[in-house]
Amino acid sequence: MPANQIHLVRHGEVHNPTGVLYGRIPEFHLSELGHTMAAAAARSLAGHDVTRLGASPLLRAQESAQPWADAFALNIHTDDRLIEPTNLFEGMHVRTALRNPRYWPWMINPVRPSWGEPFTGIAARMLAAVHDAWQATDAGDAVLVSHQLPIWMVHRAVATESLFHDPRKRRCSLSSITTFERHGDRFVEVNYQDPAADLLAASTDLGAV
Repeated sequence: MPANQIHLVRHGEVHNPTGVLYGRIPEFHLSELGHTMAAAAARSLAGHDVTRLGASPLLRAQESAQPWADAFALNIHTDDRLIEPTNLFEGMHVRTALRNPRYWPWMINPVRPSWGEPFTGIAARMLAAVHDAWQATDAGDAVLVSHQLPIWMVHRAVATESLFHDPRKRRCSLSSITTFERHGDRFVEVNYQDPAADLLAASTDLGAV
């Protein structure tokens, strides 16, 4: 039978000393605190029967998946559909860029959004990844390690909420876990937890799209 639950896990804190929007830039790895956060997330589901593990191909997600691989003796299945969205501001300091009229045309349509991958595309690929992981898991739970916006798109899609949103109001902290179950012909969100909540105050989270 398919998976009992699908857990979407956000990666831990990233080593980002210059404070840029790192997006899909390679080699942005976890900080020391980020590794601690990732380990806390894996420990939080120690009582679950996790039998499948997937992750975005980006280094920070792969490193965040490793504690799960170690704890449950699993291989990491890399899934490109779990990756961070594209973004024209990648590699920049976003607040500085937004003050430059040169970049204002990129902001013309926040509903799509015009500066990156459409929200509809992100939601579609993430929901496909969730569905495939659910079907590919013979028993137990599946964990998919991804990024803030992709996870938030799944949250809003299954809740039938508008995909357009205020990014300042996303509920998807570093190393958070958003859990879904299949009810009939649809996925339903059943839980959200912040296993690294006590570490968030000491963290920096500047790289999310």
